[in-house]
Amino acid sequence: MFDKLVHLDQQLFLYLNNLGSPEWDGFWLFMTNKFSSIPLYVALLGFSIWRFRWKKTLLILIGVALMIAATDQLANLFKYGVERLRPCHDEDINAYMRLVKASCGGKFGYFSAHAANSFAVATFFSLLFKDIMKWLPPFLLIWAIIVAYSRIYIGVHYPLDVITGISIGLLMGWIFQSLYLKLTLKLNYA
Repeated sequence: MFDKLVHLDQQLFLYLNNLGSPEWDGFWLFMTNKFSSIPLYVALLGFSIWRFRWKKTLLILIGVALMIAATDQLANLFKYGVERLRPCHDEDINAYMRLVKASCGGKFGYFSAHAANSFAVATFFSLLFKDIMKWLPPFLLIWAIIVAYSRIYIGVHYPLDVITGISIGLLMGWIFQSLYLKLTLKLNYA
């Protein structure tokens, strides 16, 4: 059963990865670059200051920093615990795929920290602003999906790596949003 799932994951990866074309490579490389999201993060900071002022925004910044750190460390724990090769390091399929990046990255890839972090941020801020900025949750969801898919497109993660990352990100975003709400109520910041 497990071998069949891995084989299906490899086949789906090869299909999705080979849909790419040189005309789109620049876009996907931009979207997968962690620095390309800085304008979004600055906008979310600005929205937080506008809506919640500095005291709550400081808690938001601390919460998001802890959330990203926890998500990254969990991803590293899984990568070195599971030791699943990235597609670009897997000799069974790397001859049939497109590696769009200049380098493959670390040896192991289960699960995608990019997918987890983007979905954690999207979930946290979607829950934070859902009542006052109805357009923001769909926008953040689309952004997170694009970032997650970019990892398959450029050739560094299998679909299951990305799906697991999305699931972890959704969970971490919800957990840290819940902790933020409890803390603000406890500190009478509501």
